[in-house]
Parts: sequence; structure tokens; C-alpha cells
Amino acid sequence: MRVLVIEDDIKISEFIQKGLKSSGFAVDRALTGKTGFEMALDTPYDAMIVDIMLPEMDGITLIQNIRREKNNTPIIILSARDRVDDRVKGLQAGADDYLTKPFAFTELLARVQALIRRAGNVTDPVKLTYADLSVDILKRQVKRKNEIIDLQPLEFSLLEYLLRNREKVVSKTMIMEHVWNYHFDPMTNVVEARICRLRDKIDKEFEPKLIHTVRGAGYILKRDEG
Repeated sequence: MRVLVIEDDIKISEFIQKGLKSSGFAVDRALTGKTGFEMALDTPYDAMIVDIMLPEMDGITLIQNIRREKNNTPIIILSARDRVDDRVKGLQAGADDYLTKPFAFTELLARVQALIRRAGNVTDPVKLTYADLSVDILKRQVKRKNEIIDLQPLEFSLLEYLLRNREKVVSKTMIMEHVWNYHFDPMTNVVEARICRLRDKIDKEFEPKLIHTVRGAGYILKRDEG
């Protein structure tokens, strides 16, 4: 999952970035409203965190402009303004949630996760499941046929991304941008290598096989029909 943090306070934005990365998110940062707006239109994000008091373009105007572009990415406002009128104004501008500073990172993380789940029509607030595979997002626990599978953080993020896009082909570029947070280099085999390791843990000892290569297109998580 990839998140854009638009916050001009460097300490706060770095704190959020560090926390989200440790939770398996890819994170981009913008220090001005104008830069954040350009990034929001240029890159598909799973969620955005927006401050109100931003240079060049304030947060309310930024959100309004994003919505005018028919961009429905979930947005949570993070602001020191705690009056009811401020919260109402933010939500009316198009934000999906509003959290006041100072804040606990655990609450911010929970709200971001909730927004992404709702946007993806995920009804279970904790788990993603497919066939006999289950992933507990909060506990960071993976099971197949009730057997616990130990995954490294990047492997977990990759599996989560495949699960959220189940039965859809995802390209190497999409994986690199959403899981690794950088653009695809056709000369690197980092995606293939990580997919291979993930297959060894998820598919090697189990049936049906779930992770498949679509030649020339990317990868898909689906039941093996053959």
C-alpha cells in the first residue's frame, strides 16, 4: 500500500513516514500543497494524509482541487485546528477523516488502515482471506490451512498487495511503486526474486497454487484451475 503525506513540518512528516514504513507501507512526502497536488495527480495512492496549514496551497483548497479532478483516493486531514467548524469544513471539502494534533501514531495508523479497507470494500476489519490463505493485518500474521507462515516485512507487504488485488493482474511496475516505493527499472529482477521467495513459503507445500505469472503482464493471485 502506498501513502502520500503532505505535511510542511519536516519532523512530523518524517515521524509519520518512519511509522508507516515500519508497518509495511510505501510512503511519499510533499512539503507544500502545490507539490502534493501534483504528486496526487501523477501517482495512484491508496491513501493521503494532508495538513491544513500548507505553503503555496492550503490543505482545504488542495483537497477540493483533488476531488475536482475526480480523484477519490481516501484522505485523512491531520491538523492542529480542533474546532468543530474546522472539522466540518475539512470533511465538506472532501476529506474522509479528520485527526487533530497532537496525535498517537497508533490511532493514525488505524484510521489509515480503516480508510483503505473501506475504499477496497473489505468488510472484515482485520483479515484478508482467499481460499485457505488468511492474513491478519493488525497482527501481521499469515496462515495457510491454519499453519502459520513466517514472512519478512517486504514479503508481507507484497502478499497483502496481491490479496487486495486478488484475481487481477498486477504489473511489475505497479508492484515496485506500491510495495518498494520506487519506479520500475527493467534491468532489475527484484520483483521476480521476491515473488519466488513468496511462492516458496505460500505455495510450495500447499495446494491449490495461488501465485501465478502472467507472461508479459505481471502476476496474479488466484486459485490454480489446472
